[in-house]
Amino acid sequence: MRSWYRSTVGGLPRLYWYLWTGMLINRVGGFVALVLSLYLTSARHLSVPVAGLVVGAYGIGGIAGVLCGGVLADRWGRRSTLLLAHFGAVAVLSGLIFARPIPLIAGLAALLGLMHSMPGPAFVAAIVDVTPADDRSRAFNLQFWAFNLGMAVASVLAGALAEVSFTLLFTVDAAGTLLTALLILWKVRETRPAHRVSSARPAGGLHTALTDRAYMSFVGLSLLLAILSTQTSTILPLAITGDGLRPSVYGSVVAYAALLIVIGQLFVPRLIDRWRKGTALAIANVFLGLGFAAVSLADGVAGYLAAASVWTIGSMIAAPPNAAVIAELSPEALRGRYQSVFYLTFPAASFIAPAAGGVSLQYLGNWHWIVCGSLGLLAAAGHLLIQPARERRVAEQLEAERFAVPVAG
Repeated sequence: MRSWYRSTVGGLPRLYWYLWTGMLINRVGGFVALVLSLYLTSARHLSVPVAGLVVGAYGIGGIAGVLCGGVLADRWGRRSTLLLAHFGAVAVLSGLIFARPIPLIAGLAALLGLMHSMPGPAFVAAIVDVTPADDRSRAFNLQFWAFNLGMAVASVLAGALAEVSFTLLFTVDAAGTLLTALLILWKVRETRPAHRVSSARPAGGLHTALTDRAYMSFVGLSLLLAILSTQTSTILPLAITGDGLRPSVYGSVVAYAALLIVIGQLFVPRLIDRWRKGTALAIANVFLGLGFAAVSLADGVAGYLAAASVWTIGSMIAAPPNAAVIAELSPEALRGRYQSVFYLTFPAASFIAPAAGGVSLQYLGNWHWIVCGSLGLLAAAGHLLIQPARERRVAEQLEAERFAVPVAG
């Protein structure tokens, strides 16, 4: 047990654990987004199409928040960005409790999406700042674990509180967000490294990430992974109910996958630490592809649980090297911006997966899941192909940063 503790959670900086605790509290309390459409239709009596537009405003705000969060984390600092996002979210949630006009609700929903998405790039950039390179795989693995544990608890709380009072739900969410903000204010110092100049790699801006071929190749492959992962929340419910199973079966499958992650993610670092990151990502995508391809054979609860076991293994393997590669490819002065570009894959996948997946499932039937499996294998091959060039780029960047000199400002 002592050996497991040292290899899994031991030795990480104290500041990392403050950030980790803040993320966990934020995830546990961040459940308004999960039931926003239900709140709009049942408590505000909006029609389904209008509620959909308001939820869409939340999504648009999220896209803007990802980019703003990355830019501000590099310009203002990680701590300032986190405080702005969390205190801002508290204010918006408080406004939503009393908002009645539909345009006001839509505007506040967009602002909430903005505030909810801003902390992501800043949190991860801060983790990279304070965690030694050799420990980042463990740090990101524990971050992924906290995220899933928080989401699992949030899902249960959201359903329970929504049955009691939406006002109570918004209040508890605001209280959790405020608690995170106070923790950051009290315990988290600014982690942004001193600006450094290097003749080999100037600081640049957001366009630097968007025109970085090595990085955007990795982001493109990550988009395929995100599209696969998003099947669980978009197309999988349709497949399960299409097989004549009750909606509760879908909830059971999702809960089972979350439980696997909470239990198994703590043991992943010891398994993959000796693997090259591209190899680990290739294996992860193979498991994801095989898991979703197995859905084509599932027609009962056991079949769906078996498929979930396979794709969840892929998700667990992918999380630590995915985050570590982003950290490696991000120039020190642009960590927030690089994180924000990567985070854009999630809203993009949230659009592509249901839009293309719905048509695919309707016309291809179970062959849709074979296509998903093929995408997983394609992404696996891509990671193996780009691995040598990416590793050379990382080595060159490390060499350049060795000779960079700190400057004021």
